[in-house]
Amino acid sequence: MANQARTEIQKTDRAGVPTVAEQTRSGAVYSPAVDIFENDNSITVLADMPGVSAQDLQIDLRESVLTLTGRVRTPERPTESDVLREYRSGTFFRQFTLSETINQAGIDAKLTDGVLRLELPKVEKAKPRQITVRTS
Repeated sequence: MANQARTEIQKTDRAGVPTVAEQTRSGAVYSPAVDIFENDNSITVLADMPGVSAQDLQIDLRESVLTLTGRVRTPERPTESDVLREYRSGTFFRQFTLSETINQAGIDAKLTDGVLRLELPKVEKAKPRQITVRTS
C-alpha cells in the first residue's frame, strides 16, 4: 500500500513538470536549478550550470520564450582513461515564457563560476511609480 501511494505521489509530482524538448544529441539532459528575484526595475534569474563554459552556452529568445541550453563536456584528456566517474557530461535545458512586462531587447547575461545570471529589465510602463498629489 505504501509503495502504491509513493508511486501515485511521483506521478502527481511529474504531471506538473514540463517535458524536455526532444534533443538531437545523445546524452543526459538536466534541468538547471534556478532562483528568480524581482525588484521594481528588473527580474533576475540565477541558473546553476556547473561545467558549462560561455562557448557552450546558448540563450535564445523567440516569440517571448527564453531558452537556455548549455553543453557540459567531459573533462578528460585524450591521454587519460576513466578510473572513477561521478560527474556526467550532458546538456542543461530550461525554458521560460516572458510576459509583456519584460524589455526583451535589454536582457543581459553573465556566466560566472557555473552560475548564469540573467537580468531581465522591466519596460517603463511596468515599473511602479509614485503619483504626486497636488493641492489647488
